Amino acid sequence: MPVKVASEWLNSCSGCEIAILNLGETLLDLLPQLEFVHIPVLMDHKHYGQLGDKTEIDIPKATVGLLSGGIRNEEHLEVAHEMRKKCDILIALGTCATHGGIPALINSYTNEELFEQYYHTESTDPNDIVPSKGLPKLLDRCYALDEHIKVDIYLPGCPPHPDQIAGAILSLLAGEEVKLPFKSVCDTCPTIRKGKGNVKEIKRFITTPEFDPDQPLDQMQCLLEQGYLCAGPVTRAGCAGNDGEAPRCIAARVPCRGCYGPVRQEGNQLLDMLNALASNGIDIKSLADRDSLLRFSGAHNRLVANKKGGL
Repeated sequence: MPVKVASEWLNSCSGCEIAILNLGETLLDLLPQLEFVHIPVLMDHKHYGQLGDKTEIDIPKATVGLLSGGIRNEEHLEVAHEMRKKCDILIALGTCATHGGIPALINSYTNEELFEQYYHTESTDPNDIVPSKGLPKLLDRCYALDEHIKVDIYLPGCPPHPDQIAGAILSLLAGEEVKLPFKSVCDTCPTIRKGKGNVKEIKRFITTPEFDPDQPLDQMQCLLEQGYLCAGPVTRAGCAGNDGEAPRCIAARVPCRGCYGPVRQEGNQLLDMLNALASNGIDIKSLADRDSLLRFSGAHNRLVANKKGGL
């Protein structure tokens, strides 16, 4: 009998759902073993019934739930609780779901500051009223899923590589534990590392790193040691998939942007990054907009403390 699967997206961009489609032929092989009972990206199954005749969100029962995106408004929160209620195993799909992702950058600011920026600045539009009719109310900030509901499996990534999605599904079908690598991007990076660079100040990535385009990647010096803000030391590996030769950003000679989140679920990626810079001899005072970074780091610390406190 096929395993029933439900999928939903919250405060997200649909990249994680596209990653599911990017399973390609693997997805075709898996489909006979799966029955998608709810997945907005692929099928029309409305929250309040196909005719809108229901008064509460109704998602069918499923063995496995895939939930992408963080929780930013009351509708997201309601859908997240319904998914948790109806799914035996709930997977947080993507870094927005596991840690808040890019949308959680707004947590450096209050909702009032957000509205002031977007609705009350000089404009040719005379209507500066914050819209509310027909829109779900914003929560005080953007939340990762496990700050409001229990999560069984975490699949970080922006988006997760199809190999990890397939691996998780195959493990669940086989009744096995879903295992993810606990390595950093640096552990899988083939570039040359000398232990410490000779650069004391951080470089903006508007200059070109030193490398010979005719030489393979393992002949290029580590981008962090060259002075670029590469998040490889503090980011979980996985973006290259199971058979990739190098992390995707590094393969393009671009510093890692940290999209897979911290190596450990409860890690503080920003503070660890500051430590990595200091250990490479780079003065953190050379970081552009350093005060805002430290402000966000403080907000992240409070977020982690709240999660540990059971919020």
